[in-house]
Amino acid sequence: MFSTNRGRIALISVHGDPAIEIGGEGAGGQNVYVRQVGEALARLGWRVDMFTRQIAADQPTIVQHAPNCRTIRLQAGPLEYIGRDDLFPYLPEFVDRFLRFQHDERTIYPIVHTNYWLSSWVGIEICKRQLTKQVHTYHSIGAVKYQAVSTIPMIAKTRLETEKRCLETVDRVVATSPQEEEHMRTLISTQGSVDIIPCGTDTSNFGKIDRAAARQELGFSADDKIVLYVGRFDPRKGIETLVRAVGHEKLRDVPNLKLIIAGGSTPGQSDGLERDRIEGIVNQLGLAEKTIFAGRLDHTQLPAYYAAADVSVVPSHYEPFGLVTIEAMASGTPVVASDVGGLQYTVVSGETGFLMPPQDEVAFAGAIAQIVSSSQLRDQMGAAARDRVQREFSWDGVSEQLSDLYLMLIEELCNEFFSAPRPARRAKVKAAEAVAASAAVAAGTVAAVAAGAVATAAAGATVSV
Repeated sequence: MFSTNRGRIALISVHGDPAIEIGGEGAGGQNVYVRQVGEALARLGWRVDMFTRQIAADQPTIVQHAPNCRTIRLQAGPLEYIGRDDLFPYLPEFVDRFLRFQHDERTIYPIVHTNYWLSSWVGIEICKRQLTKQVHTYHSIGAVKYQAVSTIPMIAKTRLETEKRCLETVDRVVATSPQEEEHMRTLISTQGSVDIIPCGTDTSNFGKIDRAAARQELGFSADDKIVLYVGRFDPRKGIETLVRAVGHEKLRDVPNLKLIIAGGSTPGQSDGLERDRIEGIVNQLGLAEKTIFAGRLDHTQLPAYYAAADVSVVPSHYEPFGLVTIEAMASGTPVVASDVGGLQYTVVSGETGFLMPPQDEVAFAGAIAQIVSSSQLRDQMGAAARDRVQREFSWDGVSEQLSDLYLMLIEELCNEFFSAPRPARRAKVKAAEAVAASAAVAAGTVAAVAAGAVATAAAGATVSV
C-alpha cells in the first residue's frame, strides 16, 4: 500500500529561470511563459514546481511565488551563467539533481512539462527512469531558427536530433500556433501527438492604464509619436531593421518621433555586444536624439510603456509566438511585426496591426508611418488588438487547456498501469524503483504515482499494486 500526492506537476526550464526578470542575457518570453503558466495552474489547484538551473552561489535555491507555486534551482555544472548552446554536457547532472530532489520531497511527479529542446532531453531521461508522462513546448525550433541566422552553432546537430526524438516519443507536444505545428510537421517529423495551445498574457495587468496617464507617468508629451521595441538584444530579434526603418525618409521628418528600445544587457556578454552594435547604427544614422535605451523593464514598468506607445514593433527574423506581441495588444497598442512564425497567428494584418517581410526596413517604415500619422487608425487597431487578446490569449484560458491535457495524460498513466496483469504491474514498479534507488529516490513513490496520481483522487488515498 502506498500513499499518493494530489495534483503535483513539474515544469522544467533548464536555461529559462522563471524567477528572474526578462530582458537580460538568455532571459525572454520562455521565462514569462513558465512563470505565468505555473502561477495560473496553481490557481486551478495544482501544486506546481518549476525547475531551472542555478547560475550563482547567492541565488536562493527555492523561490516561493504563491502558496502552491515555486521555482526550484538545481546545480548542474559551474555556478555561473552558461549560454544555452553550451549547456548540453551538464544535463545528466540536472537529471540526477531532479531525481534527488524527488527523494528529499518523498514524491514523484506524474507529469513533467518541459520547455525548449534542452529540457526535452531532461524530460525524456526522467521518463526512462520512472512512470511519468511528458508534455513538451518547443519555444524555438532549430530547423527554423538556423534558417534565420548567419552562424550555425556546434550543438546544432545534437539539437536537431533531440527535437526529432522529442516530437516522435514524448506523450504530447504543445504547439503555440498553427504555424508552429506546420513547422513541426514539415521540418521535424510527421510522427507524434501535437496539441495547439497558445501562449497567454495577463489581461488585467496590461491595459490597466490609458495612454494619457502612461505618458504623464513616463514624462512624454501628448504630441510625441512613440515607437516601442521590447525584448532582448539579439541579432535575430531584428532591432537593426527597426532602427533603419526609423531612419528611413518615410519616418525621418515625422515631428516628435521617439524610438524606445527596452531590454537589458550585460557589458561584454553577447547581448551587451549587440547593444553596442545597435547604438553604433543609431549614431551613424543621426538618431541619437530620437532614441531612448530604456534598459530592462520589470513587470511593474511594462504596462505603462506599452500603453504610452503609438505602435509596438516586433521585427524578429523568426519568432515561434512572440509574447511581447500580445502584451502590447492587451495594452490597446497596435503591432507591426515580421510576417513569420507565430506572429502570423497573433497579429491580424490590417486589423490589429501590420505584418511585414522580415528585414525589410522600407516596408516596416511604411507600416509604422501609417499608424503614427493617424490617431484614428491607431485607436481602431488598438481596440481590435485588445479585444482579440481578451478573447484568445488569457493565461487563465491557456492554463485550463493545459490542465485538461494533464488530467487526460494522468488518466492514461493510471489506465496503462492498472490494465497490466498484477505480476507485470509489480515488475514495472520493481524496475522503476531499482532505477530510482540509484539516484536516491525513495522506494515506493514510483508506484504511488503510477497507481493513483490522477488529480481528482482524494488526497491521501491508498492503492494496492
